[in-house]
Amino acid sequence: MSNQTGAAQEINIPNVVAELTTLCDAYEEALMANDLDRLDQLFWASSSTLRYGVSENLYGIEEIRAFRVGRTGGSPQRDVLRRVITTYGHDFATCNLEFVRPATGTRGRQSQTWLRTADGWRIAAAHVSLMNSDR
Repeated sequence: MSNQTGAAQEINIPNVVAELTTLCDAYEEALMANDLDRLDQLFWASSSTLRYGVSENLYGIEEIRAFRVGRTGGSPQRDVLRRVITTYGHDFATCNLEFVRPATGTRGRQSQTWLRTADGWRIAAAHVSLMNSDR
């Protein structure tokens, strides 16, 4: 893969994939525990950060923080069915996963865009959606 200058972009450098795997695991643990401090730490503290949820569109870290604080009980519990982490060079990555909510059997999807910042890896964009069928 080449970037705009024509230079080759390394995909899935093993140590970068390992870094992101650890962070994606930490995100899932924090989400299921409703650890708001850790979730906040994993998101990029920027007005450019966005999170499209099942029923909300959040623009900027302040809206994301307010949503999490106002969500009684945190995220519904879920089991990850499949996860794909792809890294692009040393500073950009995506994490996409499928999940099921065991209480209802509802299936869903999540995508995250990760960016290496001066403070380390952070989620710059996230999207969560539920599926209408079990396909």
